[in-house]
Amino acid sequence: MALYGAAGRGLLRRLGPGPAADLSRAWGPRPARGAPRSAVCCLSTKASSRSVLAALASTAKRINGRYERFLERTFPRFYVLYVTFTKGIQALFLEAKEIRKIKSKMSHQRLSVQQLPYREMERLRQFRRDVLKALPIVAIAIPPFANFLVIVLMYFFPRQLLIRYFWTPKQQVEFLDAYDAIRRDSYLDVVESLTLAARSLPELQLQQRLRELCAEVQRGSQPRVAELYAVRSLFSGSPLGLNKLRVSHVKALSQVLFLTTHLPAFFLRHRLRSHVLEIRHLDRAMLRLGLGQLSEEELRAACYLRGLNSTRLGTSECRAWLEQWLGLSCKLQASEASLLANSMVLLSLNYPRAKA
Repeated sequence: MALYGAAGRGLLRRLGPGPAADLSRAWGPRPARGAPRSAVCCLSTKASSRSVLAALASTAKRINGRYERFLERTFPRFYVLYVTFTKGIQALFLEAKEIRKIKSKMSHQRLSVQQLPYREMERLRQFRRDVLKALPIVAIAIPPFANFLVIVLMYFFPRQLLIRYFWTPKQQVEFLDAYDAIRRDSYLDVVESLTLAARSLPELQLQQRLRELCAEVQRGSQPRVAELYAVRSLFSGSPLGLNKLRVSHVKALSQVLFLTTHLPAFFLRHRLRSHVLEIRHLDRAMLRLGLGQLSEEELRAACYLRGLNSTRLGTSECRAWLEQWLGLSCKLQASEASLLANSMVLLSLNYPRAKA
């Protein structure tokens, strides 16, 4: 064996450096002494995997671009729905990530929802409502081969089944107007219920004030915040406290807040109270932030949540109305939540026509 090894080394010396260098160049540099061959193989495998994934992603992006251009030229109406859906999926995914961050922050800092800044509190509220609205369509999609039915339902009933991320800009205005028309049908019922309850109030002076206030609204005027605050004591006990309101009155207020009315009276009162107090907490967070910090979209959304259809109002009108609202809401106690719920109707029914 030693003889064969010596002969081999002698043969290489006779061949000279040229062939050896050629072999070295052909085979590539040898791994450093002590470096495991498996590590080198692993690095090269990872690099090749990344390059393959990058190539696949680039190809998919190019094909998707061609597909979108084809849809835009051939099926323009479907293209609008396709773009809205893809953007909606992206926005929903980003929103879910933000909600996860907020939840993580609350867990690490041991914060309650009421201690959050306004925007984070509002995000949690809106995301919870979106999830609840999406649950029925998710349940329908669970059985095999039900996806086609879901697509048909979503196409023909977008307002009822889709959440806001999947509405086109035109649909957003149209659907918000439609929802507002539904809840405005109950506004006059709320005013009539207040007028009826005022007759059974023990204090004649406050009874007269409330009846005049309701008559003023029915004539097309908007009450002042000071007038509403002057009768706040009436909404703490019977017959105008949330726990003492007539069932028809509670149902009308529930419709104003887009809450279902098909529940027993106890659950109706509980849900109404929790939603009104949630708005009260949002109001305090908004006051801490300042109305001047809100964007136009945030101003419109805040007005709409509190009973005012803001789809066709200017920024200054939304801000002026919210200033009135906060002037009342942030002075009221939790026990006066009934006045806050009724004020959603009293302050928004004739605005901005009463102002004009």
